[in-house]
Amino acid sequence: MVSPAIALAFLPFIVTLLIRYRHYLVLLYRAVLVAWLRDRLTGTSREQRAFQYVLAHAIPGDPHHILQTFDQWCYHCEHLSCAHATPGRIVERVLLERAPLRVLELGTYCGYGTVLLAQGLPPGARLYTIEGDPRHAAVAEKVIRLAGFSEEMVELIVGPSEEVIPRLREKHGLVNANFVFMDHWKRSYLRDLRLLESHQLLAEGATILADNVLFPGAPHFLQYAKTCGKYHCRVHRASLEYFRAIPDGIAELRYTGTH
Repeated sequence: MVSPAIALAFLPFIVTLLIRYRHYLVLLYRAVLVAWLRDRLTGTSREQRAFQYVLAHAIPGDPHHILQTFDQWCYHCEHLSCAHATPGRIVERVLLERAPLRVLELGTYCGYGTVLLAQGLPPGARLYTIEGDPRHAAVAEKVIRLAGFSEEMVELIVGPSEEVIPRLREKHGLVNANFVFMDHWKRSYLRDLRLLESHQLLAEGATILADNVLFPGAPHFLQYAKTCGKYHCRVHRASLEYFRAIPDGIAELRYTGTH
């Protein structure tokens, strides 16, 4: 048995930890516990619930309003781990500067990032987006088409990225990409970047944006990008999706093609 005196001695330390990490505890509660409970009570996933909210409140064919509706859901209803306002502004800026014609997204999830990318593309551009989870892909397909983007402009490819990337040129006609947006499993960032290199799917001067490189974090990816000599790399400070108090970052890489 722990004596009351010892318990009281640790109380200030515990309170300090709770105060310091309160935002992470709220994230755990909203992103894990609430979602788990509602999944079981409703018999539907939070991704499906989010789409039903978007379907009921968003204006079909209006990508900007669809993104705003997603943001409302994530701030006021349930948490979804998808690109939001801060990285969204970085994506929009880079798209405007680069005007890429061949864009690759790794991690479609619910389609938020896909809609964000598609609405900023120049005429004649094509977006290839890869999602490994068929359930998420089914939701994303509805969101993308609700936003008004055709299959000719946005192609959703379902399958593990490590299997899809080697087939992109032969099966899907992607010669190389001018712009890549990574927002899938962080532990896969480095593996998939090297796959893109080895299959010569990065155009010279291509831009790669990688979200959440500080939290949850992709340290091996960042180390490689900064030291391999193939990229100019910078990290934009941001915050975690819908949690302004949790610091995060988005990496911007410029592929030089040199070794």
